[in-house]
Amino acid sequence: MRSLMQRLLLLTLVMSLLTNCAEGNSDPACVCPPIKEYDKTYQMQLAAEIMGAAQDAVFPNALQDYALLREQVRKCSP
Repeated sequence: MRSLMQRLLLLTLVMSLLTNCAEGNSDPACVCPPIKEYDKTYQMQLAAEIMGAAQDAVFPNALQDYALLREQVRKCSP
């Protein structure tokens, strides 16, 4: 009987150690998506279009939100 208790205790200890050593995020809601990279030519064209937009254009505000999201994803990625 003592041998069975020792085995159960050892199994419990090993499982807890393996769980603590698991790599990666076990919460699928927190998985960070990859960030698309844009080349310099594309970035320059985008900047020119933003600068040429009408004063009352709303898309520059949406792009600022997008830039913030990209920065947050960058910080969350390994």
